[in-house]
Amino acid sequence: MKQKILFICGSRNQTTQMHKISKELDSDFDCWFSPYYATGLEEVLRGMNLTEMSIMGSKMVGRCLQYLKACHLQVDYRGERNIYDLVFTCADLIIQKNIVGKKLILVQEGMTDPENLGYYLVKMLPFLPRWVGSTSTFSLSNAYEKLCVASEGYRNLFIKKGIPPGKIVVTGIPNFDDCKKFLENRFPYKNYVLVCTSDSRETFKFENRKKVIRDAVKLASGRKLIFKLHPNENIERATLEIAAWAPGALVFSAGSAEEMVANCDVLVTQFSSTVYVGLALGKEVYSNFPIEELRRLAPLQHGIAAFNIAQVARELLSAASQPVDQVERPVAKMRQFGYLQKLAWLFSKAA
Repeated sequence: MKQKILFICGSRNQTTQMHKISKELDSDFDCWFSPYYATGLEEVLRGMNLTEMSIMGSKMVGRCLQYLKACHLQVDYRGERNIYDLVFTCADLIIQKNIVGKKLILVQEGMTDPENLGYYLVKMLPFLPRWVGSTSTFSLSNAYEKLCVASEGYRNLFIKKGIPPGKIVVTGIPNFDDCKKFLENRFPYKNYVLVCTSDSRETFKFENRKKVIRDAVKLASGRKLIFKLHPNENIERATLEIAAWAPGALVFSAGSAEEMVANCDVLVTQFSSTVYVGLALGKEVYSNFPIEELRRLAPLQHGIAAFNIAQVARELLSAASQPVDQVERPVAKMRQFGYLQKLAWLFSKAA
C-alpha cells in the first residue's frame, strides 16, 4: 500500500501551493486534502461563527472545497478518514489534535505580519493561542519536523524568532518561485497604478482606508488607477469607499492579482505577498514594509519550489522513524485544558 499524505489547505493561495506540491508526490503516495479545520477551543469558536475572518471560517472552507472538488482531488475533511504517514500544513497557528505526534511539514505561504503585541505575548506565555498574534506567530508551534521557507532572508528571520536552524529548509514557495510567468496573461489593461488592498479590518487590525485610497489617487496623478480587493475583504464596503474617494478607478474583487501586478507600472501594497511579484518583475513598489527588507526576504526565483518541498517529504518518509519534537507536546497538551486550568498552571509556574 502507498503511504498516505494529508495536505491541510486554507486560502486559495495556500490551497494551490499544496496542490502543486502534491503533483510532485502523487505518483508514489496516496494524497488526500482537507480545508483548514479546528479542534478544541477553536472548534467551539468556529461553531459560534466567530472565525469567519480566518481560513477555518465557513466562507474559506467552502471556497477550498470547491477548488478541491473541481480539481478532482481526494478530500478528507478534518483528516478523519485515514491514518496518515505525513501531514503538510499551511499554518501552525493551531495544531489540530489529530495531527499531534505525526510527521509534519509546515510550508510558508508568503509574507508574515510584523511582530506585534500578540506575538510577544505568545512568546512570553506559550499557552496562549498563537492566533492572538496573527501570522506574526507563524512557525512558533515548533510542532513540525521541517519548515519550508521562501528564501535565506526568511530562514534568518525564523531563526531570530527562535526556530532551530536544523528544522528550516530553504526551498522557495510554489506560487512565488517563477514570477516571470505572470507576464503572459490576458488581463486587458496595462500601464496603470495598482493597489492591492488588505483584509486588516476584517482581522481586527487598524487601517485608515480613506488615506490609503487618497494617497493612491495622488500617486496615480491622472494615470489609470486599479484596485484589487483582498478575497477576505468586505467587498461591498470597499467598493463603495473607492467610488467615493477615487471616482473613476476600476475595482476587481476576483481575478489573478499576480497577472494584474505583471501589467502595472506602479504597485501599492500594505501587508500583501503580491509585493514580491512586483519586486521580482522590477515594478515601482510601495509597501508598509521597508523595501530593502523586502528585497532581503524575497522568495527565490527558480521555478522548482514544489519539487524541493516534495524532496523534503520523501526524505522524511524514507528515514527511520524519529520521535516528534518534544517542545510542542506540553503546549499541545495544555491546549486541551480549560482556561481555569491554564491559569492554575501559570500561577503554579510563577510560584
